[in-house]
Amino acid sequence: MSASTFKAAMIQMRAGLDPRANIDAAVRLIGEAKSAGADYVLTPEMTNILAAKREQLFAAIVEEQSDASLATLRELARKLAIYIHIGSLAIKISPDRAANRSFLIDPKGDIVARYDKIHMFDVDLQGGESYRESRNYRPGELAMLADMPWGRLGMTVCYDLRFPALYRALAEAGATMLAIPSAFTKQTGEAHWHVLIRSRAIENGCFVFAAAQGGTHENGRDTFGHSLIVDPWGRIIAEGGIEPGIVMAEIDPAEVASARARIPSLQHGRRFEIVEPMAEPAHLHVIRRAE
Repeated sequence: MSASTFKAAMIQMRAGLDPRANIDAAVRLIGEAKSAGADYVLTPEMTNILAAKREQLFAAIVEEQSDASLATLRELARKLAIYIHIGSLAIKISPDRAANRSFLIDPKGDIVARYDKIHMFDVDLQGGESYRESRNYRPGELAMLADMPWGRLGMTVCYDLRFPALYRALAEAGATMLAIPSAFTKQTGEAHWHVLIRSRAIENGCFVFAAAQGGTHENGRDTFGHSLIVDPWGRIIAEGGIEPGIVMAEIDPAEVASARARIPSLQHGRRFEIVEPMAEPAHLHVIRRAE
């Protein structure tokens, strides 16, 4: 492996209600990934707890400065001398609100970037499956990028995946890699997971890293799994199944420039703005290219 390439590992989990047990599982899998040569490891959304009931969530979570899960993974990054990207932790920010917060930890154990999930998963699915993340979580307001030895990483979480403007903004700001740690539902994952992940890679000419939760959890929720690594041409180069485990691939950052040279859509893109309806005929509405 040349110095310009690196190995990325996606940690697939099945988090339950006990943060200590969840982090113990993550630590074991991260150690296995390091032994297999990983330089960058991504865990899924809600690495520390996957709780449906409000009282279970707030009984288990704490403020960032007191969070043992975060401290454990910072020490592990230092010990293993690798980048550990915590897909997200539930972090208490007030008595009745949490942040769905992602952390990028460098090989010294320092937190080099934080990102709070912007888009809240407030949906009603078929079969009575319903989610209201905004009841417990405060949405983030800022997109986040972090420079790494191999390129610039755009940080997002799960439901963000459905908002392509966020990823275009990250790519236009220099992202060559996009992280999308997730706990996608089984129902929506079967319908949309692969096509959305590949679309974000193709549209932006970026590698996409998507570590996922998978299987039936302690709280009864079913998540889709299928952690993915997708290259800038939209090819799936590594994929998991449903069970907890590791998904790895060697990443060549030069492939970003190659894909963007073939399809230079980032250079060709234009912004548009909605303008007033046309006077004649009145049924037409116009969207104009912005200056």
